[in-house]
Amino acid sequence: MALHGQGGMEEPVEEPEDFRQGDVSISSAIELPDAVPGVETPAEPLLLPWDRFSAWLHCICVVGFDLELGQAVEVIYPHHSKLTDKEKTSICYLSFPDSNSGCLGDTQFCFRFRQAAGRKSSLGCFLDQFDRDAPLCLKRDQGYYYGYVYFRQVRDKSLKRGYFQKSLVLISKLPYITFFHSLLKLVAPEYFEKQEPCLEAACNDIDRWPTPYPGKILTLPIMGVVMKIRIPACYDKPGMSQLVQSSENDTLVSVVLPTIHEVDLFRCFSPVFFHIQMLWELVLLGEALVVMAPSPAESSDTVLALVSCISPLRYCSDFRPYFTIHDSEFKEYTTRTQAPPSVILGVTNPFFAKTLQHWPHIIRIGDMKQAGEVTKQMKVKKLKNLKTLDSKPGVYSSYKPFLNRDEEIIKQLQRGVQQKRPSAAQNAILRRHFLELTQSFIIPLERYVASLMPLQKSISPWKSPPQLRPFSQDEFMKTLEKAGPQLTSRLKGDWIGLYRQFLKSPNFDGWFRNRRKEMTQKLEALHLEALCDEDLQLRIQKHTEVETVDLVLKLKDKLTQAEREQLPVKAGTLARLQTHIETVILSLPEDLQGILLKSSSP
Repeated sequence: MALHGQGGMEEPVEEPEDFRQGDVSISSAIELPDAVPGVETPAEPLLLPWDRFSAWLHCICVVGFDLELGQAVEVIYPHHSKLTDKEKTSICYLSFPDSNSGCLGDTQFCFRFRQAAGRKSSLGCFLDQFDRDAPLCLKRDQGYYYGYVYFRQVRDKSLKRGYFQKSLVLISKLPYITFFHSLLKLVAPEYFEKQEPCLEAACNDIDRWPTPYPGKILTLPIMGVVMKIRIPACYDKPGMSQLVQSSENDTLVSVVLPTIHEVDLFRCFSPVFFHIQMLWELVLLGEALVVMAPSPAESSDTVLALVSCISPLRYCSDFRPYFTIHDSEFKEYTTRTQAPPSVILGVTNPFFAKTLQHWPHIIRIGDMKQAGEVTKQMKVKKLKNLKTLDSKPGVYSSYKPFLNRDEEIIKQLQRGVQQKRPSAAQNAILRRHFLELTQSFIIPLERYVASLMPLQKSISPWKSPPQLRPFSQDEFMKTLEKAGPQLTSRLKGDWIGLYRQFLKSPNFDGWFRNRRKEMTQKLEALHLEALCDEDLQLRIQKHTEVETVDLVLKLKDKLTQAEREQLPVKAGTLARLQTHIETVILSLPEDLQGILLKSSSP
């Protein structure tokens, strides 16, 4: 993961004082071409009806309860949206709280489930444009869908069961948790009052929205209300919140969201407040974790908080904010015949207290306190003490943290509670703590991986791009003595042991794969730019006709690859290469010109 944006491999790694400057910066509207100076931006394709809707959502489902059938998908909007039977079953079971949760009134939560194998989106290349400039943690989930739920349960004597139970569910690839929950707060109450015509109107509104480009401030009209948001971009400075600010021109804007994806870390971690450092390590190392909570809302919020606490690193293992015994992966994740997988599960059913008691790390939370309250200090409990879901809240684990606990952050947040500091400020303090901890950990890795990049002068236009040097664990460990996390973090402990364990984890594998891909694309881009700087006319004078045709075909392949992979080339590079290709073609006999020019045209 490039912490300093696309194509930044040869820039120096930022030092810690840079990301301690100020807490908040206000962003003005940012147009994408200007946001990444000098990098080519593909033009938005012609959009057909429902393409804009599909850029935000896969579909909207209504899930009801039938006395004979149980939970069932009653309606899918738009009507042409496709879900497999297995996906519908997953949505049905995950859209309702477990019966023991006792969720009366309105409840909102989030779940995540596997997409059926073999499905391909007709908007694949179009959607890839958005992902290119999105931070890693906000890229589309390729093999999974998110479900954002607004569940209503109220007494109704006219119904046989005595209760009205129904969920409105947004299905999306986008992890915009705060945004979609806010959208549901506007749409769901209207739907429960006005039924299906309301959903049709909402879908039509969404299909008129601008596409979700990172870095742009967007105004989104929905059912007579206008929302204003900004989607973060990979070139945003980590820790510098790009807040959307109301302006005098926003007379029609009703809802301004300062963030589209962040949960309230302080509220979520308050039940296990004194163990945040250990939890950060467990998430970083991809350990198997289960959160046992009294409701899907608290379960999903806690799992999402855990996943986000290592930001800007992306959590690369599976995670399920709300998991039930009906889930298709239930047997896979609860088997005792093998070690628990690298996954974070959020559960509410008491059955899991027995089924998952062999898991190495269990977080038991009670009812979440109001933001600003903190539970009393508790020691980490032994796993054998966890017998039922009614066991006392706390962390049950035999894990011994590599790093010493940061007492300063604990004291700072406790002072905030005593002084009645606003919950938003407490949340910002905790989020910055996690950010600085993760940055201190990842900077040495970034610095070492950047050194694997060949020098630019070694790139020749007439040879294949040079290869990256391989990652050597021993070589990296030697760099830590002089350029380790001690330069940026006050924490003491076994940093070396933590790195050794991290290098075995799915999170390192995912991070390094992404960095290697970025750096390889950078080498390809530099190679392409070197080709453009060559005098091809002079070059082909020394070539035979067959060699010149071969050169044209290879250059066209390079151009196609650059467009397909959206290589981070300088603005104008692809147009220059196209011009070079056409110039070389025109130097060939007319019969060859016609064939090659025809295959060059879009």
